[in-house]
Amino acid sequence: MIRAGDWELATITTGRFRLDGGAMFGVVPKTLWERTNPADEKNRIAMAARSLLLKRKDRVILVDAGIGSRWSEKHKAIYAIEHDDHAFEVALLEHGVRREDVTDVVFSHLHFDHLGAATRENNGRVELTFPNASYLVQDKQLAHAHHPTEKDRASYRDELLAPLEATGRLATMNGDGEIFPGARVETTNGHTFGHQTIVVEAEGATFAFTGDAIPTASHVPVPYVMGYDLQPMLCLEEKKELLAQAAKENWVLVWTHDPFRPASRVTQESGKYRATDVIPF
Repeated sequence: MIRAGDWELATITTGRFRLDGGAMFGVVPKTLWERTNPADEKNRIAMAARSLLLKRKDRVILVDAGIGSRWSEKHKAIYAIEHDDHAFEVALLEHGVRREDVTDVVFSHLHFDHLGAATRENNGRVELTFPNASYLVQDKQLAHAHHPTEKDRASYRDELLAPLEATGRLATMNGDGEIFPGARVETTNGHTFGHQTIVVEAEGATFAFTGDAIPTASHVPVPYVMGYDLQPMLCLEEKKELLAQAAKENWVLVWTHDPFRPASRVTQESGKYRATDVIPF
């Protein structure tokens, strides 16, 4: 855990899964992306389901809720989902946090691998994993989750979203803005409509949870955008803007899906961006 001003920050790996490497890297040839992200016999690459834990005074905030465990055996096999070494509640307890202590959950977006663990099954009933929390997402993302395109329909699971909505605790906001003192969201719509990056500032240090705008350190090179992105050219432009500011101001970028490093800084050299140091916290 890192202490920065009034904040305490930690990354929480809540599970592991696999997705098709070609889909994750779009038009980038396999001979290039496999150097950093080797594929298995089904062409799938390892993925982390990572959340950001923020503690400040009387607030305990989670950014994203991972992939969760409410999956059929069929889907567990398709996505190679496993939680053996990454139980969410155990990971939180390592930082002195019980699931009941979480006051807020902020979603970068509502794809199943970012929403899944917001609910859990207990004795055959679905309940909130964080029973005392409020939840926040962009209004455009919630609207899109209800009416996705044929391209991204498989990324949304009504059985994950509906129980959360039924509680009346899922609030929405429209566009950029401060969500807590020292923490704000910036919309990044290239991946999906209403996607948001969460930025925390404290005593000259800035941390940004980039979500699927830049899912891993391997996606830092500007042309490396995903086949999953709904607006790839917009995603590319948003990446350039985000990376330019991060390099100039020495931000720490938290990678939601990188299986090897939780966070990095970035530098720009000869017009190209690259992830530098590995920052474990």
